[in-house]
Amino acid sequence: MIFLLIVGMGLVVFLNRYAFLEPRLPLRLSSNARQFLGFAVPGMLTAICGPIIFMPNHQLDLNPANPYLVGSMVAVGLVLLTRNTLISMLLSMVFFFVFRWWMNGAA
Repeated sequence: MIFLLIVGMGLVVFLNRYAFLEPRLPLRLSSNARQFLGFAVPGMLTAICGPIIFMPNHQLDLNPANPYLVGSMVAVGLVLLTRNTLISMLLSMVFFFVFRWWMNGAA
């Protein structure tokens, strides 16, 4: 049953994407729909990352010792400073892990 559910969800996702990506299909989106869908990825990332950053222990944590909050601020700063997504992601991940290791009592 679980296998059928996974295969079914995979088919739904594949067919949904195929309908918009296959150039031979006569399905076209209007410019307003394309503009609206442009906000989908940032909205989805915010919905996923927001609770992780601001509520790591299932309660609001705006403490400067919160490694998720500090790491995300470093990531935003690096992106604004370097304009390079890959370098910013790698450096902010290194900062996050070092900061978390340091906050948990470096061995």
